[in-house]
Amino acid sequence: MNYNSASEYYKKIFSTRVQKISIDAGFTCPNRDGTKGRGGCTYCNNDTFKPFYCSPKKTVTQQLSEGIDFFAKKYKSQKYLAYFQAYSNTYANIATLKKLYEEALQIDNIIGLVIATRPDCINDEILDYLSELSKNYYILLEFGVESTCDKTLKKINRGHTYFDTIKAVEMAAQRNLNVGLHLILGLPGENTETMLNHAKKISKLPFLLLKLHQLQIIKHTPMAIDYTKSPDQYKLFSLNDYIEFIGEFIQHLRPNILIERFTSEAPADLLIAPKWGRIKNYEIVHKIQNYLEKNNIFQGAKFNGRFI
Repeated sequence: MNYNSASEYYKKIFSTRVQKISIDAGFTCPNRDGTKGRGGCTYCNNDTFKPFYCSPKKTVTQQLSEGIDFFAKKYKSQKYLAYFQAYSNTYANIATLKKLYEEALQIDNIIGLVIATRPDCINDEILDYLSELSKNYYILLEFGVESTCDKTLKKINRGHTYFDTIKAVEMAAQRNLNVGLHLILGLPGENTETMLNHAKKISKLPFLLLKLHQLQIIKHTPMAIDYTKSPDQYKLFSLNDYIEFIGEFIQHLRPNILIERFTSEAPADLLIAPKWGRIKNYEIVHKIQNYLEKNNIFQGAKFNGRFI
C-alpha cells in the first residue's frame, strides 16, 4: 500500500480478527464540568458515534455483552477490544478507572482496551497502572489532539494546549504504552499550511497510530450555531478536495506512523455539512488509495525528520 495501514498492522499482531466494542462508561470532560470550561468542544456531539448498545445507563458488562452478541452474528471467530470511547475516559480517580477497566477485561474474548481521552487527563499514577495492564493485555491510549495550533484549540474550547499533548505522549511513551492521536482537518481558521504543519509537528512525537477525519458540522453543537451565523468562516472540504489534500498531508508524515482512519461518517440526520452523499468510509479509503497509486504518492515522501 502507499500508506502505513493500521489494519495491516493488526492482522500481524493478532492471530484472528479483532473488533472494537464501544463503551459509554459515564465519563465527562474538564471543559464540560466547569473545571476548565462549560459546553465541551464546539464541534462535539457524542451521539454521532454511539452504537445502539452503548449507554451509560448500562453497565460495562452489559454494553460489551450486547456488542459482542451483535458482531458475533457477522463473524464467528474473532476477539474483541473494549473501546472506552465517549468523552474523556481517564477523567476519574484511579479506583474508579481500575473498577471499569478490569470489569471489561473479565469478559470472555476481550483481549485489551482502547482508551480515548484528552492529553490533560492523565497522570503518572494512571500511566503506571496502564503500563502494568499492558504486560498481559493490548492497551492503546488515544489522545484527542485535534489541532497543533493553540489559537485553534482555544477557539474550539478544547481547554488544553499543544504542549499538553507533547507532554502526555512523551509520558506514555516512556512507559512503552501504545499511543494513538486524533486530528480534525478543516477546523475554522486553519489553512493548508497550518494543516500540513500538523503532520510535520506530530511526526516528531513518539506515537504509534493516527486517526484523521474531516471537519463535520453536527446538529446541536455550538459550532452548528456559529456555522449558521457565519458560514463564510468555514472552508469545508469537498470529497475530491479532501482526497487530494490527504495525498499531500501523508507525504509529510513520518513513514512508520500507522494510519487507522481517514474520515468520519456522521449519521445523516445529524450532519449539517459537508454532505458527500451516502458514500461509506471504506469507499472513501478505496478512492484515496486509487488517487495515491495514480499519482505515485507515498506516506513520508516529503518527511525529512528522524524515525522514532
